[in-house]
Amino acid sequence: MAHEVETMAYAGETPWHGLGVPVSNDLTPQQMMKKAGVDWTVHEVESYIDFEGKKMPTGQKSLVRGTDGKILTNVGENWNPVQNEDAFNFFSEYCMSGDIEMHTAGSLKNGQMVWALAKVKDSFELFDGDRVDSYLLFSNPHQYGKAIDVRFTPIRVVCNNTLSLSLDAKTDKSVKVGHRVQFDAYEVKKALGIAHEKLNTYKEMAEFLGKKRFTVDTYVEYLNTVFPRTADKRVQGMDLNKETLSRNARDCFDSLSSQPGAKFAEGSWWQAFNSVTYVCDHKQGRNEDNRLYSSWFGGNQLRKKKALESAIKFAEVS
Repeated sequence: MAHEVETMAYAGETPWHGLGVPVSNDLTPQQMMKKAGVDWTVHEVESYIDFEGKKMPTGQKSLVRGTDGKILTNVGENWNPVQNEDAFNFFSEYCMSGDIEMHTAGSLKNGQMVWALAKVKDSFELFDGDRVDSYLLFSNPHQYGKAIDVRFTPIRVVCNNTLSLSLDAKTDKSVKVGHRVQFDAYEVKKALGIAHEKLNTYKEMAEFLGKKRFTVDTYVEYLNTVFPRTADKRVQGMDLNKETLSRNARDCFDSLSSQPGAKFAEGSWWQAFNSVTYVCDHKQGRNEDNRLYSSWFGGNQLRKKKALESAIKFAEVS
């Protein structure tokens, strides 16, 4: 399997990234953890260096995987690792109440990023057939500098684009917990709030974008905002148009009418925004697992956030 993905399992329909091995769709979080191959623990080991024949403490510790002794990362003394079992137990209450079902889980970057995705029993439909489902994503990084991230992730069914739910203080549904504090599942759940309320907020936002129209000129300007032109001397001083856009922006332009679901709210800022999410999820990156990591945890996660914020700003003056 490609280099970003270490282990992965999915239940139900094949996920948008096409990765992982299929499992039953009625698994408990603990069963999904085992099927996904992440039922291992992390141990804290003091780190030493040899100095003039003596072992000297570095003031750091290593996070070591219990199954094979692999060092995942080096961290400071105040780092509090969260075990994978605790991360998956986060879903148990929701699963028992029937609000969610486990969908996908796995390990990326050789165990440094463990994650689980659960499908929320809520969805909405836009523009006579454009369905958006909601998922709850929990990422548990065993990597210095990375925080635990719990957030709702809408996925547009027609094209399997992962959309951005992060917008501003009112609609940002991501909760990050640093490893220098103890993880408190209750506080995280309280901060996330009720899933269907967040999805309703997103529906209103999508409907707004679907009512506002773009022109070719404003769409080109929008793409240049999301994918700014480089300092290419060949385009310096030239008017902004499709031919002078960056390569990624041109890919979005070319995908505008050919992307799956292009017929829904055609000519609207909803279509414009989804041309960006389509390219981020299905066109960019070396391979599927590289796109998966970037869309959820890397550069394209931030890119889609910027694309949504920019689409709303352009729509507001349309």
